[in-house]
Amino acid sequence: MGGYTSLFLNLVDMLNIGRRGIHFLQKLNAENVPLELIEKGQKRVIDASLTLIRERAKLKGELVRALGGAVASASLLGIPLGHNSSFLQGPAFAPPRIREAIWCGSTNSTTEEGQEINDPRVLTDVGDVPVQEIRDCGVDDDKLMNIISESVKLVMEEPPLRPLVLGGDHSISFPVVRAVSEKLGGPVDILHLDAHPDIYHAFEGNKYSHASSFARIMEGGYARRLLQVGIRSINKEGREQGKRFGVEQYEMRTFSRDRSFLENLKLGEGVKGVYISIDLDSLDPAFAPGVSHIEPGGLSFRDVLNIVHNLRGDIVAADVVEFNPQRDTVDGMTAMVAAKLVRELTAKISK
Repeated sequence: MGGYTSLFLNLVDMLNIGRRGIHFLQKLNAENVPLELIEKGQKRVIDASLTLIRERAKLKGELVRALGGAVASASLLGIPLGHNSSFLQGPAFAPPRIREAIWCGSTNSTTEEGQEINDPRVLTDVGDVPVQEIRDCGVDDDKLMNIISESVKLVMEEPPLRPLVLGGDHSISFPVVRAVSEKLGGPVDILHLDAHPDIYHAFEGNKYSHASSFARIMEGGYARRLLQVGIRSINKEGREQGKRFGVEQYEMRTFSRDRSFLENLKLGEGVKGVYISIDLDSLDPAFAPGVSHIEPGGLSFRDVLNIVHNLRGDIVAADVVEFNPQRDTVDGMTAMVAAKLVRELTAKISK
């Protein structure tokens, strides 16, 4: 038990880094430290963070191009952000746990559709956006969202790499989708699997809340169609916002009726491609207990795979979000579920 206690305490310490940064900046402002000095320091940290992503993406892109034969190649980008969660902030610690599960050796490296993820032409990794370190410098969420978007664009600037993003809470989907749409020059179609619609205007006053990410996406015109599947926790505002933006919401209470349609989707025609966003709480907690918001009555793991496997369209990017390692089982069951989803999304992206 000592090891788990130590790990938990380390995670709590990491989570407090961003809070300390904001408080430190406020203290500096109160002591009349020149704003120009603070901003120059922040810029150096931001530039260094983007340089690391840029150079890693460039290296991986060069490797894939040198090997040849890849039209599209999934590239992992971690965004360990949890502070926009309205309940628990454990998703900030998810990316390394997902990577560990992907490469743990408990299963072979071939996806169900026959892709070999050990092949760098199929899957590469450009590392994490250092979210907590950036926040430790007092960088606010407006700037942070721009940094995330810029990081995604840096990956996309190295063809044939396509971003496969490891969250993080669901607030990360907004800057990621924004970047994908802006880089490709137009809107995408989005398949969004979730227990919640995440379309509040500004949940609890936070425009970047994980419960508001798809409101920002639709307001920005970054998506033509938004299909939300697995919904089973939705209120009046969620339905009104869905109607406002023309969202296609498929609730679990009618899933048996909708199954045939959802398992034979064709998306992306006439737009720049398809984006897939999978919130792990779309799954019934029997399959994925390690989430912040446990909502019984969800999709089975095979339901999700059937929808993803059968989807027809050009998958230009994807994310897997809301895994909370602090609520997972001792043997890492949900980490393995997240890892399997990443592997199967890799097969949909890479070609």
